[in-house]
Amino acid sequence: MYAWPASEVPALPGSGRDLRIHDTATGGPITLDPGPVARIYVCGITPYDATHLGHAATYNAFDLVQRVWLDTKRQVHYVQNVTDVDDPLLERAERDGQDWTELAERETALFREDMTALRMLPPQHYIGAVEAIPGIVPLVERLRDCGAAYELDGDIYYSVESDPAFGKVSGLDAATMRQLFAERGGDPERPGKKNPLDPMLWLAAREGEPSWDGGSLGRGRPGWHIECVAIALDHLGMGFDVQGGGSDLAFPHHEMGASHAQTVTGEYPFAQAYVHAGMVALHGEKMSKSKGNLVFVSALRRDGVDPVAIRLALLAHHYRDNWEWTDAVLEEAVERLARWRSAVSRPDGPPADAVVEEIREALANDLDAPAALEAVDRWAAVQESEGGTDEGAPGLVSRAVDALLGVAL
Repeated sequence: MYAWPASEVPALPGSGRDLRIHDTATGGPITLDPGPVARIYVCGITPYDATHLGHAATYNAFDLVQRVWLDTKRQVHYVQNVTDVDDPLLERAERDGQDWTELAERETALFREDMTALRMLPPQHYIGAVEAIPGIVPLVERLRDCGAAYELDGDIYYSVESDPAFGKVSGLDAATMRQLFAERGGDPERPGKKNPLDPMLWLAAREGEPSWDGGSLGRGRPGWHIECVAIALDHLGMGFDVQGGGSDLAFPHHEMGASHAQTVTGEYPFAQAYVHAGMVALHGEKMSKSKGNLVFVSALRRDGVDPVAIRLALLAHHYRDNWEWTDAVLEEAVERLARWRSAVSRPDGPPADAVVEEIREALANDLDAPAALEAVDRWAAVQESEGGTDEGAPGLVSRAVDALLGVAL
């Protein structure tokens, strides 16, 4: 599967800062220390509706992570999946009378268009669950063969009790885990399971549903969590730098994925940091497909909204915060974009070296994008009221917000 085209990232004078970021597993900030090649895995969409602003906010956060690393002169190895076969996708296709593969391809194509418009840096590897099946099957077989998985009516489950570190990613108690597991695709009430929290590794073929040859597992399709594990291990290996996604993925998805990987490899940890973005709400409730309270990037673009303004609206909120999308949020972003473009359109301006360093400092401090925006706002305000004589300043500010914030002026 292919991703989307990469926008050019301008080179800036000097060098960026190492990233200090909030790690869900430790509950506090850690300073990331990647090698020359920083490794990041971000969980992708299930393509039956794309791309709402909750998606966009999440991918914007991890786009900033990449940009901070690139500014430190590191290379970035970024991997993202597409869950192109799963119950929600099949249910939507059946509801709408569509072929599930056509639905997945259409929504994935729309997602690519939105990511391109928002100038999100693409992954080097963009992998669908279906194409990952040849790598998933051996992992499930290894888990079964080492006693960490068991069969139940033809389905294969992972035993969470096989991993002593289970629970360390989310830090949740058993009762909360069970509640969230039921809400987020799990089946804690299924009779015969060894532990209510045991997740599905391989779903045996059901009549009328797609299935693939699973070798000794029989025909079927993979569970959600093992999909990302297989892709991450194949392209990044154990101990990669950041596992990212929305805060609703901390449990069960990232908890289960880490447990699968640690059990099958005998190594720890799966990722050095687990980083989670907050949720975006509309009309007082978290945007969700089940509630239908979604604002789509493609719809905003069709209405003539500049994608750069959409990106600025996302950047105005700290990535870990939960926040609400309103008309006022977008209006503020449109006005900010106009001020910034006016400021950099002049032939000279106030010195900008300090602005670049302020943006770098803000982003290195747990991706504090709002503080970075405020630094540019201050420079633009001085430009508007007093101007300046530095001929290179407007160009430097323009390159800095492009390189570090993904905002093209």
